[in-house]
Amino acid sequence: MALFKKRTVGKPGEWYYCLDHKKVEEGPECPGKDRFGPYASREEATHAMESARERNLEWDTDPRWHDSDTGETPDPGPR
Repeated sequence: MALFKKRTVGKPGEWYYCLDHKKVEEGPECPGKDRFGPYASREEATHAMESARERNLEWDTDPRWHDSDTGETPDPGPR
C-alpha cells in the first residue's frame, strides 16, 4: 500500500504556475518539480514569477545572510 497517493485531479481553488509551460493551472496538472504553488487565486498564480523575483532580491540584499568583509558573522538578532 502506498503511503502517498499521486493526485491526478486538482482541487478547485488551488492555483499553480507551471514553470515548464509558462501558464497558470487550476489544480496540479504538471509535476511538482515544474510548478510554483498552490496559490489561493488565479491572480496570485499569475504573478508567481514576479513574487519569486521580489523574494530572491530580498534574500540577496538581506545583510543578515551575508558575511561581512571583516570575516565576522553578523548577529542574526533575537532568537
